[in-house]
Amino acid sequence: MKRYLSAQRPLLDDGQFRRTEQLCRTFESGLGKELHAQLIAQDKQNKHTSYISGPWFDMYLSARDSIVLNFNPFMSFNPDPKPDYNDQLIRATNLTVSAVRFLKTLRAGLLEPEVFHLNPAKSDTDTFRRIIRLVPSSLSWYGAYLVNAYPLDMSQYFRLFNSTRLPKPGRDELFTDEKEKHLLVLRNGNFYVFDVLDRDGNIVEAAEVHAHLKYILSDSSPAPEFPLTYLTTENRDTWAGLRQELLNSGNGEALGKVDSAVFCLCLDGFPITDLVHLSHTMLHGDGVNRWFDKSFNLIVAKDGNAAVNFEHSWGDGVAVLRFFNEVFKDSTQSPAVAPQARPAPVDSSRAVQKLHFRLNDALKAGIAKAKAQFDATMQTLKIDSIQFQRGGKEFLKKHKLSPDAVAQLSFQMAFLRQYGQTVATYESCSTAAFKHGRTETVRPASVFTKQCSEAFVRELSRNSPEQLKEMLAQCSKYHNQLTKEAAMGQGFDRHLFALRYLAAAKGHKLPELYQDPAYGQINHNILSTSTLTSPAVNIGGFAPVVPDGFGVGYGVHDDWIGCNVSSYPARDVREFLRCVNKALGDIFDVLEGKPVRS
Repeated sequence: MKRYLSAQRPLLDDGQFRRTEQLCRTFESGLGKELHAQLIAQDKQNKHTSYISGPWFDMYLSARDSIVLNFNPFMSFNPDPKPDYNDQLIRATNLTVSAVRFLKTLRAGLLEPEVFHLNPAKSDTDTFRRIIRLVPSSLSWYGAYLVNAYPLDMSQYFRLFNSTRLPKPGRDELFTDEKEKHLLVLRNGNFYVFDVLDRDGNIVEAAEVHAHLKYILSDSSPAPEFPLTYLTTENRDTWAGLRQELLNSGNGEALGKVDSAVFCLCLDGFPITDLVHLSHTMLHGDGVNRWFDKSFNLIVAKDGNAAVNFEHSWGDGVAVLRFFNEVFKDSTQSPAVAPQARPAPVDSSRAVQKLHFRLNDALKAGIAKAKAQFDATMQTLKIDSIQFQRGGKEFLKKHKLSPDAVAQLSFQMAFLRQYGQTVATYESCSTAAFKHGRTETVRPASVFTKQCSEAFVRELSRNSPEQLKEMLAQCSKYHNQLTKEAAMGQGFDRHLFALRYLAAAKGHKLPELYQDPAYGQINHNILSTSTLTSPAVNIGGFAPVVPDGFGVGYGVHDDWIGCNVSSYPARDVREFLRCVNKALGDIFDVLEGKPVRS
C-alpha cells in the first residue's frame, strides 16, 4: 500500500490523494487483508508455479482486442557485418538454420542456463561453471546465490517453437506440437511448408533449405484475392467464429500445418527505406504476409533487413531476446551458407507444399472486413525515432547516475514540457529470477522526477546547477531502488492485480480500492516504456497501450541514446521526441557545467 501510494502521489491533487489514502487503509485492514491471506495460502499449496503465472496467462488470453499493435512487439536485427550476406535468400537461409540449431540445443537440454550476474568477475567464469556443474541441482542455485549470480526461469522457452495462439470464444488457447518438423513460409500472402528437421529429428542440410527458399522466392504467384492472414489481426471472438467456419469448410489439415509449424518465416517483397519504414513493416506490415498468432514471425525484407515480431501471451522479452541474440551470433559467426554457395540439386517442387484454403462467402466477407479495419487502424499509427549522440551509458555512469533513470526522467520532462502534466508511466521489469516469474512494473513517475522536471522545465532560473545535480542524483537513487524492488518481486502492480483476480474468483463484489478513479488512472498508462540493448538489436518497438498514449522503446548505449516512439492521433510523437531530445540536452548541459538554454 505504501508503494502504491508513493506512485500515486505525483499523479493526484491533495483531495484525490486523501481519498485514495483512505481507500487504501480500509482495504489494508479489511477485505485486502483477507484476500492477501488467501493468496499466501494458495501460493503455499502451489509450489510448482508462481502466484502471478495463472492470472497473467488469463489476462493475456482473455483479452479480446486484436493482438496486432495491442500486444505483439518487434525487435529488428542489426545487418550482418559482412555486406554480401545480407542478400535476402542467404540471410533467410542462415537465420532459419541458426533458429533450428537453437531449437535442437534447447530440446537436447544443452542450452546454457540464463543467469543474471551481479558480480560477473566472480560468477561469469569457466571456473565457476566447472564447480557449479558438480553441485547437485537442488543446491546449485544456492552456490550461485553465494557469488551473487541468479539463475533465471526458462520455463517459457519451449513455447518458442511449434506454437501458436488459437482464437477461442472468451479465452484463447496456447497450442504446441513438438512432433512436427516443418517450417511455415509466407510470401506475398501465400503459404508454403517444408521440413527443416528429418525423420530422426536432425537438421535438414542447409543447402536444401537454401534450395527450398530459392524455389519459394521464384514463385511468381500473385497475392490471394482474400488473404487469410488478415484474420489473425481481428478481434479474437470474431476470429474464433471465422476459424470455426474455416474448419467446417474442410481446412482442418492446412490450418493444422500452420499452427504446428516450427515457426513462421515471412519473406517480404520490398526493401526497407528508413527506420520509420522498418518499424511499421516489422510491427504490423500490410497484414498480408504475417501470421500474427504464431509464437513468433521471423521477417526478412528484400534487402536482408530482418526482425522478430512475437505474440506476447506465451512469454516475455527475456526468452525472445535470448533466442534473438543466439540466432544473430550464430548466423553471423557460423553461417550455414555463403553468398557463393549453390543450393542443393533437389526437387523443391516435391519437397515444398503450397497450402490452399477453401473460402466460402462468409469467410471472404470476414477477410474483407478484417482488411478494411486493419488498413484504417494502421493509418492512424505514427512512429518516429531519435538518436541522441552526445553520450550514453559511459558518460552517465562517470557522473554516478543510472542510465535508465536518466532516460526515464527525460520522458517525464518531455511530457511535462509538451502537455504540462505528470501522467501514469509504466516500465516493464522481468521477474524471471522467480520460478514462473513474468514481469513487474517499475513506476518511473515519482515525486522526485516531478520536482526535477518542474525545475528544468518551469523554474530553471530559480535553481543553481548544484541544486539541479542534486535532484538528478535523487531521481537516479530512487529509480534504482524501484527497479531493484520490482526485479525482486517487491512491486505493487502484480500483487494488487492478483488480489483483484482472487476477489473475482471468490465471487466478491469488486473492492472499492479498484473502483477508485485514481486506480483506473494509474493503470491507464499514457507513457508505456520498455528498454532493450543488445549487440544484435538494431531497433525495437511497440504501439501505445491506450489511445492517448505513447509507446516508448528505448536503449541507452555506450555513447548514445536511442528512442523509438509510437502514438495515435491524440498525441504528437514528433514533438514529444523533440522534447525528449531537449530534456537529454539540458541534463547533459548541467552535468558538463554548461548553461542550460530555456
